[in-house]
Amino acid sequence: MFNYTIMKNTIFVIALLVILASCKEKTEQQPAEHALTEDEIHAKAIQIQKNIITLDTHCDINVANFTDSINYTQNLETQITLPKMKEGGLDVAWLVVYTGQDSLNEEGYAKAYENAVSKFEAIRKLCEDIAPAEVELALNSEDVRAIHAKGKKVIMIGIENGYPIGKEVANVKKFYDMGGRYMSLAHQGHSQLSDSNTGEKDSVWLHNGLSELGKQVIKEMNRYGMMIDISHPSKEAIKQMIALSEAPVIASHSSARALSNHNRNLDDEQLQWVKDNGGVVQAVAFAPYVNIEKDSLFDLEVDKVLQAEAKKHDFKILEREAIRSISEDERDTYYKEYRTIRNAVTPKLDSISKVKDPVNVADFVDHIDYLVEKLGIDQVGISSDFDGGGGIYGWNDASETLNVTKELVRRGYSQNEIEKLWSGNLLRVMDEVQAIAKQIQLKEEQATTTE
Repeated sequence: MFNYTIMKNTIFVIALLVILASCKEKTEQQPAEHALTEDEIHAKAIQIQKNIITLDTHCDINVANFTDSINYTQNLETQITLPKMKEGGLDVAWLVVYTGQDSLNEEGYAKAYENAVSKFEAIRKLCEDIAPAEVELALNSEDVRAIHAKGKKVIMIGIENGYPIGKEVANVKKFYDMGGRYMSLAHQGHSQLSDSNTGEKDSVWLHNGLSELGKQVIKEMNRYGMMIDISHPSKEAIKQMIALSEAPVIASHSSARALSNHNRNLDDEQLQWVKDNGGVVQAVAFAPYVNIEKDSLFDLEVDKVLQAEAKKHDFKILEREAIRSISEDERDTYYKEYRTIRNAVTPKLDSISKVKDPVNVADFVDHIDYLVEKLGIDQVGISSDFDGGGGIYGWNDASETLNVTKELVRRGYSQNEIEKLWSGNLLRVMDEVQAIAKQIQLKEEQATTTE
């Protein structure tokens, strides 16, 4: 006989669960009728940043800014400095050992290795000689939390382009011992290790993914606990990296291709690979990667002002492709002079931004929303690409970091979710990569013992 009492109780329990779930969703996403005021958003963002660790996975450097007389303790024109980190509440900056792509021969490898070492040494000098009271180098998540607890800023090291490895797989451990904790295997142009995403333009590939040497480097990175960075390599190379890796990967500075059709962004298929792999995608605040159409239209207006100012200084503004083709020293000199030109016309550019529509923080957080939808809240992070072309209106240098947190608060992300986005997810992946490295090394030791 059918029991109507049980049926009524069951319906009541289900209805109660639906109501509770609805209440939870409204609490986390903040319904419009209870939306915070701008003052409340500002205050809440400040409090959240006091309670969490904010971490940016990609900031370029110039060794000329790591001397006794010119360094990051000063408020330089660069987008990342210690004063700007303090002002904006940015706690951790991954400084990048970047090497531009050059010839695939012994001379090219030797020069690239020298360049990489000079940047490792510059970062070490900042932490150990120039500003040891203000900043320390971290090698793992425990270091990050311990240094942050002291009230200091945290520096970590990423490697952009595996080209300086040359043909020596042993250089992976050398770079790891120098502090490198992630590395991409290519940049603008195919390296000896991997094809680059730039091959999309002409469909010319060197390895059809990874070279045999590149595959060895992936295994070596797993062995020592260096995160594999899939920003810049080709789609096929990324697919092979994820298939080969025993550990989660990261995209240190890439956004969603579905929102901005740029070949540096990750499409939905690639995002699914990262999701299945357990890795993390660090959305990047690089204007064309955020919204290529919007950025192109705004750039037309900005270019008129910049060209007029550049003419006064007898300075030639280059296209992005032209910048990538010059040497690194020339590139550093170019960006230094370009920033001077841009800073001179900042008031005019700000005026343009009020009547036109530049790529801004809201556009950037659209990518975070999309990535969270595709990957989940545990597999998304944040990066800027400061001093490497990055920066958008509202987050154009480290001093404006709070604006990103404010936009996340405005959209209803909780403190726990914001903490994951700003640092928790990336640190979780680094922990897993380093734990897997210990397992690999232990297995190798046991195998050697039993032989």
